[in-house]
Amino acid sequence: MISRKYAIIGILGATAVAIGAYGAHGLKSYLESGLMTPDLLNGFDTGVKYQMYHTLAMFLVLLLNKDNNNKLLRFSFNLFLGGIILFSGSLYFLTTRYVLGMEGLKFLGPITPIGGLLFIAAWLLLVIAAVKSKSNS
Repeated sequence: MISRKYAIIGILGATAVAIGAYGAHGLKSYLESGLMTPDLLNGFDTGVKYQMYHTLAMFLVLLLNKDNNNKLLRFSFNLFLGGIILFSGSLYFLTTRYVLGMEGLKFLGPITPIGGLLFIAAWLLLVIAAVKSKSNS
């Protein structure tokens, strides 16, 4: 089970770098045409940053839970993953919808904050796991 989670982390880290490179180089070419604006590019970059930050957080959770026996940490890992998919994923689509010719993707807007809430919940579970661990020591 742990090796699958490391693979997920590797994929998320690699895609964050690749998507970030696309944003930094590929999407800038759309600025002149108006299909991409500086604000949209900034939103795309936010998605990349949050994906990488929370991929690293997932790695930390795995290290903290090396025995894979703390269900709070396992749940935190899954919430981070869900947050990346909902928060970063929706930002990627929302900010590139004109480039993709899919203006209708605007409906994804309400999904972004749900991903943010998953991130917050995952971090709070880390706090709860730490407090519980300290009280058990």
